[in-house]
Amino acid sequence: MNAHVHSELAEPVTRHDHVRGPHRAPVTLVEYGDIECPYCGQAHSILRALEQEMEGQLRFVFRHFPLTTIHPFAEHASEAAEAAGAQGKFWEMHDLLFENQDALSDEDLVTYSAELNLDARRVANDIVTGAHAARIGHDIDTGLRSEVDGTPMFFINGKKYNGDLELYAMLEALQAEL
Repeated sequence: MNAHVHSELAEPVTRHDHVRGPHRAPVTLVEYGDIECPYCGQAHSILRALEQEMEGQLRFVFRHFPLTTIHPFAEHASEAAEAAGAQGKFWEMHDLLFENQDALSDEDLVTYSAELNLDARRVANDIVTGAHAARIGHDIDTGLRSEVDGTPMFFINGKKYNGDLELYAMLEALQAEL
């Protein structure tokens, strides 16, 4: 057994998940993340490099796990990503938010929506009304059942990754699944 794994993903990836990469890729990496979390921000650049390095072999899945007690903008950032997803641009908003973690006020979120040519008024309304709270809550629930206790937390082919948050360590763990 790999020294990097202990617990398992409670809910397998479904068509409701946000997925980037081939659906039949041999390796699936699931992240439970908080858009405001600095460690998730650090992981974001590593994940983008992993996606390039393993192009065609990696399916990346993002699930929300906003730590609202320590990150006051995390919940609305998740709502904004979901609102963008409802308009077909989840990943564009996801990436933009992680690249601008120091500016996640509601005003900023609406500005990003406009930059992505989304219906910014609709996004703002979705954020204020919590239109996607059930979706985010479902991600949190599956995270809790998967023993997620902080962010970022990763699962490789359903098994919890406990290695270093570092490009080569993660790449080695992913390639071990091929």
